[in-house]
Amino acid sequence: MSLRINDTAPDFTANTTHGQIAFHQWIGDQWAILFSHPKDFTPVCTTELGYMAKIEPEFTKRNAKLIGLSIDPVENHEKWAADIEETQGAAVKYPMIGDTDLAVAKLYNMLPAEEAGTSEGRTAATNATVRSVFIVGPDKKIKLMLTYPMTTGRNFDEILRVLDSMQLTAKHKVATPVNWKNGDDVIITAAVSNEEAETRFPGFRTIKPYLRVTKQPV
Repeated sequence: MSLRINDTAPDFTANTTHGQIAFHQWIGDQWAILFSHPKDFTPVCTTELGYMAKIEPEFTKRNAKLIGLSIDPVENHEKWAADIEETQGAAVKYPMIGDTDLAVAKLYNMLPAEEAGTSEGRTAATNATVRSVFIVGPDKKIKLMLTYPMTTGRNFDEILRVLDSMQLTAKHKVATPVNWKNGDDVIITAAVSNEEAETRFPGFRTIKPYLRVTKQPV
């Protein structure tokens, strides 16, 4: 079964570099960013893991936790982490899942459910779709899904931007326009009448009846 936004994120128990976790329990009342990698000791992923290590405090500020996944054993992750720190200048402190039986990759549709075998003998090419990002909310619902090609490094600043937008729009009756950044003007949703908007968003601007703009709520 394919996953869609607002589906409950599949729960699982897995071994990680921080010990065994139960995913939903691990999330708790926070947001979670699950990002996957086709194999350890791959060049693009090395830069990505290092960058996420550098900006992890930004996610922590937003009540969000990071967790990586690779279809290799946890022992390999620990060796890879040393390379990441050496080459990228940042230590990986968030957990990394060792998905050797491919179970989590299959749960999240990164590999076909009927895919046979384990991580043994697999290459980055045979795991090509295992380059995904999922944002999961405190309600355990999937809020975002992205899958990247093998040769294109992911833009994790964009993941921060989207997280800012989702946390803002979860609290207020607004949406964020194209290329929005934290602090920019926002759009009032259609669910808000003009009368309610005058109370909630004094000074809002009507560009079209369906396009009303206001300063970002605090």
